Amino acid sequence: MLFSKNYYILLTCVKTREVVGLNILSMRDSWLSNIKGDILSGITVALALIPEAISFAIICGVNPMVGLYASFCIAVVIAFFGGRPGMISAATGAMAVVMVSLVKHHGIEYMFVATILTGIIQFILGRFKIGQLINFVPHSVVLGFVNSLAILIFIAQIPHFKGASWVMYAMVVGTLVIVYILPRFTKAIPAPLVAIVVMTLIYIVSGVELRTVGDMGNIIKRFPIFHLPTVPISIETIKIIMPYSVTLSVVGLLESLMTAKIVDEMTESKGDMNREVSGQGIANVVAGFFGGMAGCAMIGQSVINIKSGGKTRLSTLVAGLFLLFLIIVLGDVVKIVPMAVLVGVMIMVSISTFEWHSLGDMRKLPITCSIEMIVTMGVVVATHNLALGVVIGIALSAVFFAWKIMNIKVNEKIIDFDGKEYMIYRVQGQLYFASANHFVDAFDYLADHDEIIIDFKRAHVWDHSAVVCIEKVKDKFKKNNKKVSIVGLNKESDKVVTSLKGK
Repeated sequence: MLFSKNYYILLTCVKTREVVGLNILSMRDSWLSNIKGDILSGITVALALIPEAISFAIICGVNPMVGLYASFCIAVVIAFFGGRPGMISAATGAMAVVMVSLVKHHGIEYMFVATILTGIIQFILGRFKIGQLINFVPHSVVLGFVNSLAILIFIAQIPHFKGASWVMYAMVVGTLVIVYILPRFTKAIPAPLVAIVVMTLIYIVSGVELRTVGDMGNIIKRFPIFHLPTVPISIETIKIIMPYSVTLSVVGLLESLMTAKIVDEMTESKGDMNREVSGQGIANVVAGFFGGMAGCAMIGQSVINIKSGGKTRLSTLVAGLFLLFLIIVLGDVVKIVPMAVLVGVMIMVSISTFEWHSLGDMRKLPITCSIEMIVTMGVVVATHNLALGVVIGIALSAVFFAWKIMNIKVNEKIIDFDGKEYMIYRVQGQLYFASANHFVDAFDYLADHDEIIIDFKRAHVWDHSAVVCIEKVKDKFKKNNKKVSIVGLNKESDKVVTSLKGK
């Protein structure tokens, strides 16, 4: 007994050490495996976040600081609770567009409440493992999403050139030259970060006139503070914010999950989609309580992070913390960064994001895949609604898939058994709502044989429509005084037929 007890204690200690060791290794991989690269890439992302956050706040009709606070809160929280290391989440244009009407008609306090409710909905969806639904998005739709987003990022830079002098074009070109040439000599420091610093110094020394970050909105050197939204707690308030929160939840999760899938492919690693959904929810709840707007993952900044060497959660955390550092400590310095430099960086992001090989692959892929990609791109670019484009792309893919498998074959054969002839119909294919009518029309109900056997050995019965049509076939044969037997149903098909028969 003593030996057994000591052995049990020793085994427990060994297992505890193994678990602790695995947790330490996991933490190191998630946070400390790429310290230099993550810090530098996080700094680069923070600089790129500022004009974006300000722009989205302006779109929404609120103070620029609302976008900056949201980006800080979401980036920091998602670094701890997100499921996709290296991905950047912050205030986004897709979410801002949804809130425009809410802010206009009800004010900013209702936007804060809607942001909190959005987070709660997303957290609940994460607990129900809704993130697994990303597996149902076809690759052609993913390509359409990525390409359309690259186009939108590029289009968003065009207004900056309106009425610009040749200096603006020169600064953009100079930025792109550094971004693309520097990596050929060294990758020790992210090229976009070098480009921002070098081109800003050139701007300061030259004394030329250019639009700067400070021209986009006033940056106030103040920490975000906890704030309870001042709205009446009533059913009427819920009725006002619920439609917006539901829309924000869907848009945010679609964009976040699609971005996570892209980052998975770029890094050849796998994120936890369900954890990402819950993490987005927690981040939005925090943002709402600290004076921020709802946000989600950003593919542009995520690409900058990955391309600049960011790999782990540390890069996301640094992006959020350095953003706050820029606001509080270096606000005056940030204001003088030329927009032309950031435009050049975003053009690089646009070029890097676009899946150029997809254009050549269109000749090799099935026509349906090309159509799915083009339609997704067209809808997103035309409406600037990423969620709508993805939903339509998925729906189109489902229609094409249903069309592909709707062909059902019914072959007939006469057999002689114990001196009696039987007509056997062998069914092959998928029997469901789209193929059910073809199935009904495939039989000769006036055949001379009185004994009919329908063999489903090579078929599968999927839904109620299929069961109804099987009964319809049997009824038609019986009206012609023929006996019908159904054989060969697999276990799943038999369960469907049995449970739905007669309904």
